[in-house]
Amino acid sequence: NLSASFHIDEPGFAHQDDMPEVPGPEELQSRADAWADAGMAEEWANRPHPLDFRYITASPFQRKEPLPPVQQVWFRADGALPDDQILHTCLLTYASDMTLLDTTLLPHGTASVDGRLMMASLDHAMWFHGPFRADEWLLYDQRTPAGMGGRGLATGRVFTHDGRLIASVVQEGLIRQLSS
Repeated sequence: NLSASFHIDEPGFAHQDDMPEVPGPEELQSRADAWADAGMAEEWANRPHPLDFRYITASPFQRKEPLPPVQQVWFRADGALPDDQILHTCLLTYASDMTLLDTTLLPHGTASVDGRLMMASLDHAMWFHGPFRADEWLLYDQRTPAGMGGRGLATGRVFTHDGRLIASVVQEGLIRQLSS
């Protein structure tokens, strides 16, 4: 099921959360380098990917112990995109699902790359607050307020590099440990 509402941009009251102070994406390890350091096969680590993710917090390959329930990731399209806001919105929607549910595993010292887990999105909602480009760096600030009973809840805020809040995200997912 999809529920969508559309709105013509108009003047009005405006406020937003401040963007967290974090290292810039240029200061962080690239996806290919992080995967290579994690021991992924060179062919896998260097495979072209439509998105470049740079973890500020521990990447899924580095998690070995419980961590605070916050994950921060810079991401952008891996290449220039045309000036089409619908395309940029679609890409952000796609990208928003790639790390959010994994945030619910931080307090448990594991990650989505653990082959002993089964995870699936149950619902995913987004609100867009203004225009942006998905081929420029976006900060995805994610938190998990709760996880229990085989489910996890995570929230996210997406900021442009200059600090504009451009989207809010909430996701609930199924998380099951598989028996060995």
